[in-house]
Parts: sequence; structure tokens; C-alpha cells
Amino acid sequence: MTARLLDGRAVSRALRAEVATALADFRAAGGPQPRLAVVQVGDDPAATAYVRSIVRSCAGAEMACAVEALPADAAPDAVLALVRRLSGDPAVHGILIQAPLPPPLTLAEAAAAMDPRKDVDGAHPLNLGRLAQGRPTIAPCTPEGGVELLQRSGIAITGQRAVVVGRGPTVGRPLALLLLGLDATVTVCHSRTPDLGAVTRQADLLAVATGRPDLVRAEMVRPGATVLDFGVNEVDGRLVGDVAFDAVSEVAGAITPVPGGAGPMTNAVLLRHLLHAARRLQD
Repeated sequence: MTARLLDGRAVSRALRAEVATALADFRAAGGPQPRLAVVQVGDDPAATAYVRSIVRSCAGAEMACAVEALPADAAPDAVLALVRRLSGDPAVHGILIQAPLPPPLTLAEAAAAMDPRKDVDGAHPLNLGRLAQGRPTIAPCTPEGGVELLQRSGIAITGQRAVVVGRGPTVGRPLALLLLGLDATVTVCHSRTPDLGAVTRQADLLAVATGRPDLVRAEMVRPGATVLDFGVNEVDGRLVGDVAFDAVSEVAGAITPVPGGAGPMTNAVLLRHLLHAARRLQD
């Protein structure tokens, strides 16, 4: 292996320590304990595991977290009513809506029902619109965490050729906007991009968020490029990313492992967003 490993666990610990210091100052100045409400419909295993990790993260940061659970057959109107109730509850400072949701309700529709000041994952259309305009307030936690991992690892973004593989609303699309706002030259690829490797080989910075294990292989990566893998896939009982890690590590200059790369940054950024939301609601 020749690539430098970008250690998301270590960087997230540093970020959590900063949040802890800021929270102590906030509480010392009379601020309340930040409280997060997680809306979950049904018991999808992956969603449940992620929600549990959020609860643990909040507990470790001395922030409150309540899971507002609805049955899998809940009507869309019931989900929207819950989101509106939480938006009007002064004891709740942040709201996170966990997918999947009961069809035909979409995450975008559910997020639009919340108070944008309580949006801790950049899902509300107002916050997404500000991101698209280049003046973000709250960006989705996962892509923001990935960008922060690059920055804190000393990886250049300004002026770099960035290729984002994946155009989803929670990672790929907002990531492209964040990188564009940091003066990278950004190309977005997706399932209909012909000759994907011809595009990815141009990247100084290659980010992959497709949910397809080992989609990106060594011959698709420019030697010395930085590879940011957001994929989390279970294959034969183990977690792997969207990048063929072992082979790509022999070509790339820097790479995020799965697990332990971009993933740990998500909840650390979520904690920071929750504290910021509590501050906004106090002002």
C-alpha cells in the first residue's frame, strides 16, 4: 500500500473535543442542554443501527436525544404532523428525519415541514437553496464531514479537479456544491455517465457515493489522486466502500478507509450542528 490513510476516527475525535469545549461555554453562559429529536418510521435495520449511533454520540457529548418512532405503516400525514409538532416544541433544538419514509412521502417533503432553524442535516429546502447559492448555513452532515476531513488532513481543494461519482440529494449533489464553493473545478458523474473511468482518471480529488461496492477500480484512478469513499456496503459479513480499497491504495496518493474514513465524521458534524441550532434558537 502506498496511499496515505485519511483517518476519520482521529479527526472526528478532535472535532468532538472542540464541540465539547464550545458546549461547556454555551452552558456556562446559561444556554440549555441541546436536545435532538430523531424521527424514525419502521425498523429498517440499517436505519436503526444509524439511529442508535446518533443516540450514543449525543450521550457521549452530554446532549439529549429522543427517538420519535412511528410504525412502518404510519400514514404520511402522521409523519408530517409529528415533524410539525417537534418544530413547535421549544424543548427541541434539532430535528433529524431518518429514511426510509412511508411512500409516497419523500425526505424532501418531510423536511419541508420542519422549522429550518432546527434542521441539523441540511435537508430543508431553504438550507439546500442557500447551499446552491453558495452561502450555506447548514449543509448535510456526511458531505460536510468529508470536506472537513480533507481540510483537516491538509488536502488541497482550491483549484483541484474534483470528480464526484453519485448525484444523490444527501451526499453527492451537496458535496459537489460544497467543493464548488471552495473553488474546486467539479464534475458530477452518475449511472448514465458513459466511460466513467475516462472521467474519474482526470480527478485530483475523487469522491464516490453510489452504494455500489468496488465500483471504482485501480485503473479508474489517476496516480497520486485523493480518493474519498462514502460507500458503506455489507459484503460477505464485512463493511466495504464503493472503491476497491486494496487495489486503489496502490495508485492513490491518499484514501479514506471503510470503515474509519468519512463515516466517523458524520456524527461529529451532527453534534456541531445541534449546538449551533440551540444557539440560533436562543438568539
